[in-house]
Amino acid sequence: MRVLLFIFFLLLCSVLFAQENSNVGGSSYIDVNYFRGNIALHNNSLLHLISGHPEGTILSWNKKTFGEQSWQQRYNYPDYGISFSYQDLKNKALGNNYGLYAHFNFYFFNRNLMFRIGQGIAYNTNPYDKFSNFKNIAFGSHFMSSTYVMLNYKKERIIDRIGLQGGFSLLHYSNANLKAPNTSVNSITLNLGLIYNLDDQKPEYRYDLSDDEKFSQPVKYNIIFRSGVNESDIVGSGQFPFYVLSAYADKRLNRKTAVQLGTDFFFSNFLKELILYNAVAFSALNIDPETDYKRVGIFAGHELFINRISIVTQFGYYIYYPFDFEGRTYQRIGLKYYIDDKWFTALSLKSHAAKAEAVELGIGIRL
Repeated sequence: MRVLLFIFFLLLCSVLFAQENSNVGGSSYIDVNYFRGNIALHNNSLLHLISGHPEGTILSWNKKTFGEQSWQQRYNYPDYGISFSYQDLKNKALGNNYGLYAHFNFYFFNRNLMFRIGQGIAYNTNPYDKFSNFKNIAFGSHFMSSTYVMLNYKKERIIDRIGLQGGFSLLHYSNANLKAPNTSVNSITLNLGLIYNLDDQKPEYRYDLSDDEKFSQPVKYNIIFRSGVNESDIVGSGQFPFYVLSAYADKRLNRKTAVQLGTDFFFSNFLKELILYNAVAFSALNIDPETDYKRVGIFAGHELFINRISIVTQFGYYIYYPFDFEGRTYQRIGLKYYIDDKWFTALSLKSHAAKAEAVELGIGIRL
């Protein structure tokens, strides 16, 4: 629980406090969205938990930007803010979820189409318990990481300060194998919402990106150390620390993007225990209990820069893979926050396709 709370605190600080030196003027608004839809069947083991159409509400505060900083202009003047969600999953075993998020809103098509992405922490009211709630294989803990995305057609100030928006939302909940079981839940929904602007003023948008044309940067070299705790899919097997050391080169293509190429060294102690368990419990598999639990991967990645924050996506392949666990390919998606030009912190999710392995906290240097 403390790990997840720290993760969310880090995320919230990076999104909100990365806006320092902004002009404190501008305007803000709140919106409230009702949603209703279906739980996606991404795993057949969830069939017994899908018994209705989940519904809920997302309440958000949003701060508009008008180009006081160059990054705001590059991304078409996005909003940033905080969201609170409530979701009734329409199944007694699943319980209800409450979420708190930091989010960005990005705009397209003359600012009529809004894409929101929010990341935060959720609380489930009825997680798995081997005696009282053994049916809930989706949530192994009260606290989980959560992501939601929203794609809305939006029209502000239809009547005075009041506007409308509507579209699609997807909500994802997972504790990233912090504690088993962790099948996770994805909800695909329709939403309809009201917008209320808190200010009468509407400042002018600024535009001056002449410096972007002159931007150039040589190849940079990065070293990052990541760590955390996780558990195998075997309920009750215990939580163990893991350590990841990564080294990679990146090349900035422009102010927004960079490409990466590097290698990961994984030291996952839960695998050590899983190897011993399988060697004893499934003797027919002929698993050597002394099999090495370490792994080495190579990866290619992309980094999208938004002020001091960046969004990282990486696709990797294990070149050293002595024990088969979820296949030889892996993915990582996460956030980096640049403390200065060299040092950064990182929060990422490592997974194998739809199967999460771990939430990673890291610190690194870019030389």
